[in-house]
Amino acid sequence: ALSRLDEMAGWEPGTARRAVASRLPKLDRRYLDDRANRRKRVSRQEIAQALGEYYRADVPGGHGRYKANCEPDEEIETSVLTHPAWLDIHCDLMADDRLALSGAAPLANHSLDSEAANAAAQRLAEVLVAGTRFVDTPLYRLVEADVGPGQISGLMAITRFAEYALTLDLLEGELTDALAAGVSPRPGSLPLRDRYLPDIASVLNTGDRLCAGGALALCAFARPPSPYRSRPDYVLLIQERSGSVVNAAGQLAVIPKGFHQPMTDFVNDARIAVTLLREMEEELFGREDIDNTFMGQNRVADPMHPSRLSEPLRWLTESPGTLRMECTAFGLNLVSGNFEFACLLVVDSPDFWHRFGGIVEANWESSALRQYSSLDSASLSALACDDAWGNEGVFAFLQGLRRLKQIGGDRVNMPEIEWKVEL
Repeated sequence: ALSRLDEMAGWEPGTARRAVASRLPKLDRRYLDDRANRRKRVSRQEIAQALGEYYRADVPGGHGRYKANCEPDEEIETSVLTHPAWLDIHCDLMADDRLALSGAAPLANHSLDSEAANAAAQRLAEVLVAGTRFVDTPLYRLVEADVGPGQISGLMAITRFAEYALTLDLLEGELTDALAAGVSPRPGSLPLRDRYLPDIASVLNTGDRLCAGGALALCAFARPPSPYRSRPDYVLLIQERSGSVVNAAGQLAVIPKGFHQPMTDFVNDARIAVTLLREMEEELFGREDIDNTFMGQNRVADPMHPSRLSEPLRWLTESPGTLRMECTAFGLNLVSGNFEFACLLVVDSPDFWHRFGGIVEANWESSALRQYSSLDSASLSALACDDAWGNEGVFAFLQGLRRLKQIGGDRVNMPEIEWKVEL
């Protein structure tokens, strides 16, 4: 990361290392903790509304922020820029995902001015002081996408996590710090946002900018009746993100949630289903050997070979038709410009939860797991309106509930959720 910062800033080798080292004596972990607490007081709704104001002057036809009404009649706003054609797409990820690896060259104009370079150096110093896990692994960046009912196609290229973490990923902190200080964000008041994502056109023009992102899914596991539930249902799992993650720290999120990135097969790993299966293994089924924050260099030729799978995932893959994987929606998160593939994973056989429910356990990325019943409409409504959600998380949650209501039959009693798209 230090070497890449030297390159992007046009510095002599070693300049970034010295710049970061000079900041370390001035940083106090307690200051970072206090700032994190100030940032937590800025609500998701405030962030979403502030971004709506920042970008209001320039909105191409049909695009807007995802908003929804959920029982009780309370509007939920997000920062996810989407389009009606990108919602409720019900795309079977095993059959209709045609994302492919592009031969696109690295981004040509990725140099940093002094302000952007200093912000990147500060980020690295804070990573060291806070003990945040930071590994410079390959990431997919979105070059172009064609999303619609029943189909996803598009092109991905390869970038590095350090490039994203030292550029676009800085925008969230800049925005929340401004809101915490009582500053109303406007064009001209946020230097990094003005540089990287100055208008909606730049958000949508993914081919000419670094557009990293990922896939996240609402998981629904069928359960048989129990002494506490007279009817069969689905158990829905929600995570509270730990403070050690780079993104959405301390927020509610669906699980799994991860960056879209390759492991060893850069071509075939471009499909969203590959990332989701890997994240299930890592975040729910205990596979530490595929956690790239531990691995460093991966020497395994095929980390997802059937012989290496956990017992739960092997059971799912060897039982055809048991696991349903759908993409429910697509959007671009205005917070950092990330692409978001919101998905739903459904296991319809109650045998799975009977066999493996007791060993499903979140990894270090979560501080806690919660479970909700698909029959508990009141609790799901209250959860949807909880402001502790990250923007992409509640986007995936609401779209997942809408789809589960359509396909879940007698196992579900979902609240009515109606979306709209406007800035």
